Amino acid sequence: MNIKFSYQYRDGANYKNHHEVIFSNKIELPIEEIKTRILNRLISTEFFYADQFGLPDLHFDKWDNEIDHLWHEFIDVEETNEMNTYGDVSDFLIMIEKKIKFQPQY
Repeated sequence: MNIKFSYQYRDGANYKNHHEVIFSNKIELPIEEIKTRILNRLISTEFFYADQFGLPDLHFDKWDNEIDHLWHEFIDVEETNEMNTYGDVSDFLIMIEKKIKFQPQY
């Protein structure tokens, strides 16, 4: 099973951009372990900087200093049969644990 990582950017006016990336799971890590390892790297167990996680930035085209901020919001991870679009989840986990920018392998 592959792993779907869902996240969003929500600005101060509550406008949202959602996105998902699909990782392979070559060594078959349990979904509970994957989620725990991700949660341990988040700010207040829900926020992260997309560039530090090597994920696409979901900010809107025009920056508004009154409502925009830098962080993104983690939604969930789940198992999926969808095609891998973003490399392997174990590489992603190692990267966020070491805070090394992730370079997806397509």
